[in-house]
Amino acid sequence: MLEKILFGLCFFSALGCGLNAGLYFIFSNTIMGSLSRLKPDQGIMAMQHINRVILNPLFFVVFFGTAVTSLILAVSSIWRWQLPGAIYLLGGCVFYLIGSILVTIIFNVPMNETLDAAKPESIEAAHLWSNYLKHWTSWNHVRGIACLLGSALFTLALRNHY
Repeated sequence: MLEKILFGLCFFSALGCGLNAGLYFIFSNTIMGSLSRLKPDQGIMAMQHINRVILNPLFFVVFFGTAVTSLILAVSSIWRWQLPGAIYLLGGCVFYLIGSILVTIIFNVPMNETLDAAKPESIEAAHLWSNYLKHWTSWNHVRGIACLLGSALFTLALRNHY
């Protein structure tokens, strides 16, 4: 029974990492580039709306649900270290928890909060927007790569462990 539960958690984590990798990819590849081509006030307003709309139940299930399953699986992988694939399982957890959750909390969310407080038409906002585009997108690349690697490692754990 425990094996089936852990399999399900690992499967969910692999999918969650994959979904988040796709989300981060589309931002890095398309959305931020599109917003950078708008006038600063328009780009700021669009990103302010995106940052509000993305905070919805489905996003929370995928983003935080994957964090919860990763925490459980990290403990499980350490407890059951002798089993094949435990290193992949722990690696997937570490990439997701540090590369996605921690980076989001430390870097992207504070930048989002600063942008949300900005008045889009102000001169200060135009300077803020230029820095935001550069730094937020760089950290978003980190999140995307971490999630892609996490998804790959969870998949290897499924192949080698379950």
